[in-house]
Amino acid sequence: MATASVAMLGAIAFHSNAAPPPGQLLAAQCFQCHGTNGQAVGGFESISGKKANEMFNELREMGQRRAETIMDLQVRAYTPEQLRLIANYLATLPKGSNRED
Repeated sequence: MATASVAMLGAIAFHSNAAPPPGQLLAAQCFQCHGTNGQAVGGFESISGKKANEMFNELREMGQRRAETIMDLQVRAYTPEQLRLIANYLATLPKGSNRED
């Protein structure tokens, strides 16, 4: 019993020090408008569960067009590599459920 308890505590300690999935911290900014875990409520589009390549291409295009919206400006703060990490992370989340999906 004591051995199992020590093993459990070790597993908990190890897990709490584990790094978050790649892209999770970068995507945190997205959740300010697009909802917790990318599942929006209200007028914003849900961004979770989309195909990674599709999301990456959308983000990249926003960064290349004339800055007219907050999104056009937001994506300019990230490198293409960071945008890829964000897109890959969002693709792992359960698909959102609003009219834009």
